[in-house]
Amino acid sequence: MELANILAERAVLFYPDTTAKRQLFEDLATRAAELTGYPKADILAAINGREELGSTGLGNGIAIPHGKLPGLKGVTALFARLDHPIEFDAVDDQPVDLVVLLLAPTGAGADHLKVLSRVARLLRTDNVVDELRQTDDPAQMHAILTQSLLGTYAA
Repeated sequence: MELANILAERAVLFYPDTTAKRQLFEDLATRAAELTGYPKADILAAINGREELGSTGLGNGIAIPHGKLPGLKGVTALFARLDHPIEFDAVDDQPVDLVVLLLAPTGAGADHLKVLSRVARLLRTDNVVDELRQTDDPAQMHAILTQSLLGTYAA
């Protein structure tokens, strides 16, 4: 499953004014609800519930919050770039400015894990991360993310 298949261009967001993890999760849950038709409160509960198990901040300013939702039609991704990094309790104690939210149906074990692994691998590619940090254009961010998995930035 390619990121291009689960990340719509309208799911790529630039947040110049987000200052806290809670605010980010609220904003992402709102957009995810619009994209999926799933209730915002349920999305927020799923990602907050997963975050309570341990931070999804991977280090190097990157986080991949995720959650599973019963009845969701398929794996869905949202990407956000923050203008100002926020505290995220990441493994390296560094603030986060690049976030990929992944939502999956409750029974999507293997698909969910494959996407999570691909996104983590992609965001360990320095030139991809550098390009994402140098633009505030959602269309360009979408192109960077989706073309990267198609071989343009093969790691």
